[in-house]
Amino acid sequence: MSHRPALVGGVELPRPAPAEDRGPLDDAFYDLVERRVIRVVTAEPVVATYLGIHAWDDRLPDASRERVLGEIEAERRHLAAVEALDPAGLSGASRFDRDLEIHNIRRAIFDADVVRRWERHSSGIDAVGDALFPLFSRDFGTPLERYTSIAGRLEAIKEHLLAHQTRAAGPQVRAWQELAIASARDLPAFFAEITAAAATLRLPASVVRRLDRAVERAGIAVAEHASWIETTLPGGSDDWALGRERYEALVELRAFDGLDADAILEIGWEQLALNRAARAAAAREIDAGAPELEILGRIKSDHAATFEEALGEYRHAMARARQFLIDHDLATIPDHERVEVVATPSYLRRSMPFAAYIAPAAFDRDPVGTYIVTPSVDGAPGAMREHYRAGISNTSIHEAYPGHHLQLAMAVRHPSLTRLFTDAPEFVEGWGMYSEQMMREEGFDDGPAFRVALATDAIWRACRIILDVRMHRGELSIQEAAEFLAEQTRFERPNALAEVRRYTSTPTYQLSYLLGKILILGLREDQRRQGGGAFSLREFHDTLLRNGSLPISFHRRLFAGEGRPAAGGSGGMERAAARR
Repeated sequence: MSHRPALVGGVELPRPAPAEDRGPLDDAFYDLVERRVIRVVTAEPVVATYLGIHAWDDRLPDASRERVLGEIEAERRHLAAVEALDPAGLSGASRFDRDLEIHNIRRAIFDADVVRRWERHSSGIDAVGDALFPLFSRDFGTPLERYTSIAGRLEAIKEHLLAHQTRAAGPQVRAWQELAIASARDLPAFFAEITAAAATLRLPASVVRRLDRAVERAGIAVAEHASWIETTLPGGSDDWALGRERYEALVELRAFDGLDADAILEIGWEQLALNRAARAAAAREIDAGAPELEILGRIKSDHAATFEEALGEYRHAMARARQFLIDHDLATIPDHERVEVVATPSYLRRSMPFAAYIAPAAFDRDPVGTYIVTPSVDGAPGAMREHYRAGISNTSIHEAYPGHHLQLAMAVRHPSLTRLFTDAPEFVEGWGMYSEQMMREEGFDDGPAFRVALATDAIWRACRIILDVRMHRGELSIQEAAEFLAEQTRFERPNALAEVRRYTSTPTYQLSYLLGKILILGLREDQRRQGGGAFSLREFHDTLLRNGSLPISFHRRLFAGEGRPAAGGSGGMERAAARR
């Protein structure tokens, strides 16, 4: 019997091809996964937009407390249904995806029902910016369609923010609320960018008038919401740390190859020492008679005169890295991938003080990745020093080639919806960091200034491991953590403080970068040892890339032979491996 593709918002959902060892419960499992995806994207229009499902681009989700609680219960029911499927009735690939689905849902329930950050922080301002950004920055559809949808979402902001206020339960976390107030001050500048861009297009006058009115009303709604947030500050809480017990439980759920928080913290300290020594050695190559920090200062002083010029250098470094991959046969570059480099929207600059990457939409006809770079935090006078040329090379490897853009452009091509919805930052961020080291190993920009930058960024990520564990176990305050980070990395103070504030709301995310790199290097060494002379670096990379953004422990299972399509099956890995 052939499967009829499920439709959501006019988009056909993919499903892996039937395996040769197809089990009697395979269809039941994939049906469950599809029903969950349909539930999520119809309830979350912004998620749908990011995926490339555009039926609800003019809407915002119901942000009320009642709906969040309802979603937690729906996730519990879904988990029970998946767990009830007997693994013996599934093919190897479906059994692998069942384990992954259980992993995903248990983590989602822990975040929503145990951590419960959503009821201690009004995230409405960021939600508004995130809802508008893909409509503004991507070029799907027509400008008329996108700006009409933007107007619709702007018109829904007042009701959306009021719904966010219903989530508040007990004291709100001051550090998070203060960030929300700052973002509220920045958001009108983003609205102004939208109207300025609209003015350059040939949009109907009625749409322009509607957009102008919507922006005006949205600005008022944001100001009113910020005023409400301010009322929560006097009775607010400074207790943002997850606590030792819950932190350890989260580490276990993340499936870090059996590592606990103490073992991860030890890795952080070891890596800090190793990379400080590596930076000192590279600095001595430049000038053996000068202090290391003076050398770092010289390197950071080598930057473009303006941010616009620096953006051009980011694009050039990215293009050079892409060509290097092709010339040295290090990884497959898929057809029709595309990435754009743009300035970080103003409302995101405090939470993303350096750079970030937004994945291409899985279901857009012409998907494009977005590499965002932050000009400065609060107009800091030394901001251009963070856009120094050696650092730009490293950042562009991490964010674009072969880092996030290549990895995520490949991941969205896999037909498994479970893999599409997997959240595994230790692989995504770990791959970005692994890419930095691998490219230097292979000879890309391997001069001493670039190795100083590589080690400096690794010192930063080692600090993230240490701070992630210690902050969320309640051992360090925000100020103590910022001082430690600034001392170890020599970041400008506003950047260090913005970084640390971000860490307070993302337990176990920040440690994912360097820890993920260490786990990938360990996996590579295992495969090199097992493969001997037949080991291929490109095949190792391609196998990781085409199998999706999975926890590294799940990638390890794939290399051991689990979850692969049976001989002759088309499960999706071969489809993604277009050679160039």
